[in-house]
Amino acid sequence: MDFGCRDLRKRYGDRIVLDGLTFSCRSGDRLCVWAPSGGGKTTLLRVLVGLEPPDGGSVTGFSRARIAMAFQEDRLCPRLSAVTNAALVQRRPDRDSIARAMAEILPPECLRQPVGELSGGMRRRAAAARAALADSDVLLLDEPFAGLDGESRDRTARFLLSRQGGRLLLFTAHAPEEAALLDAEPLPLITP
Repeated sequence: MDFGCRDLRKRYGDRIVLDGLTFSCRSGDRLCVWAPSGGGKTTLLRVLVGLEPPDGGSVTGFSRARIAMAFQEDRLCPRLSAVTNAALVQRRPDRDSIARAMAEILPPECLRQPVGELSGGMRRRAAAARAALADSDVLLLDEPFAGLDGESRDRTARFLLSRQGGRLLLFTAHAPEEAALLDAEPLPLITP
């Protein structure tokens, strides 16, 4: 599948957030969209998946794809376990298989407790794992490494790479160096 956008524009009042962004990618690619805080990364993801309308330009491929997304805020069901949260996004969930997979990035004793009781870093990893374990064509991750220490970040990166399959993996970051975590092509998000 081909994905991308052409001359994408988005503004909020007088503030221009996206100004003529163009990129293309395919299934199996890894792309890191980077910009400083407030640079339009989350807005771009929201436009790509149709949660925000663009003010100009076009988006291709995303509307035809099954998309799994980990938002900047974890959006987990706080009373459910990490395993149950991941089971919610699968067509035929196998909780034992999910638990084995999630144990690669979360302590085993945390897998079945409510995610609302987990630390912020553990919730971040649970949200990334839930997206990676979803049945999808595209994996979108909004700052998946924010708030993670070095070991947790590296373990999460290995997990995401091992679960990409033939999907497009597009994630956002604050700096181009983060692209190396997932051996991704860095794409600067130029803001006016």
